[in-house]
Amino acid sequence: MRGKDYYTILGVQRSDSADEIRKVYRKLAMKYHPDRNPGDKASEERFKEINEAYAVLSDAEKRKQYDSFGAEGFGQRYSQEDIFRGFDFQSIFHDMGVGGGGDLFESLFGGRGGGGGRGQRARAQWADPLGGAGGQGPAPKGDDTRTDLRISFYESIEGGERIVQVPSPAGGFEKVNVKVPAGVSTGKTLRLRGKGAASPYGGDRGDLYLRIIVEDDAVFSRDGHDLRCEVKVPLSVLVLGGKVEVPTLSGPKRVKVAEGTQPGATLRLQGLGAPGTGGHRGDLYARLMPVLPTHPDDTIRRLFRELAEAGF
Repeated sequence: MRGKDYYTILGVQRSDSADEIRKVYRKLAMKYHPDRNPGDKASEERFKEINEAYAVLSDAEKRKQYDSFGAEGFGQRYSQEDIFRGFDFQSIFHDMGVGGGGDLFESLFGGRGGGGGRGQRARAQWADPLGGAGGQGPAPKGDDTRTDLRISFYESIEGGERIVQVPSPAGGFEKVNVKVPAGVSTGKTLRLRGKGAASPYGGDRGDLYLRIIVEDDAVFSRDGHDLRCEVKVPLSVLVLGGKVEVPTLSGPKRVKVAEGTQPGATLRLQGLGAPGTGGHRGDLYARLMPVLPTHPDDTIRRLFRELAEAGF
């Protein structure tokens, strides 16, 4: 599914609250509702877009995932059925005093969705194993689960695959293959569909969310998609100019240092940072730190005295 900018579709800001988004949605939904625009295909398509956007932005967890992955990333991870799962189309329009039952939902979205879609027609029975009343429609899915996934600095840069163990509905654990995308950073979340807790009602399993934690590296630190490091440089090279070896992800690179470079100056190595979107890579910034003698001998003392006498 192609990524869509749901904030633009509704004409709201990312910082808007759930109440503000709901107010905007209600106005748009009333304006483009099929009952008010019979036979108008453009209004029907707009109405579908509005409801899809609201199904995501009205759900706190889906909105969080959308904000984390971006439009394209979210579209790759969520099907339309996922988007409308739990979205009670019928109740929303009942509260607004306009038509919006399962038949309308099915005609617009092909029966995919949550409380007002195909489940309204199927009316499948499910039983509560704890002796409750059970219910009609699709059996509730299991709970989503969350855990941390620690990866090395280089895994976060280049990506790769990991095998993680998750609880199995049959007891014990099962091994699951996880693809770590290149350029991922601490705090990002990976979703494993259907690998969460089992449903006690016989429905689908929940999802597993893995929060990425990137281990520190001895050489590099990250600043978005840029990398930073420090390079020890002889004082003579800073004063007279020369070349210095800068560590990069693909090995050391000799870089020219201009005459008269000040301690703490930063060299920028374009395109040698972490992978970003669209094939773009960040940059590497190397901070030049002078190496000073810790145990100066007589020759070094004499030379520095001469420099001191010259005003340096």
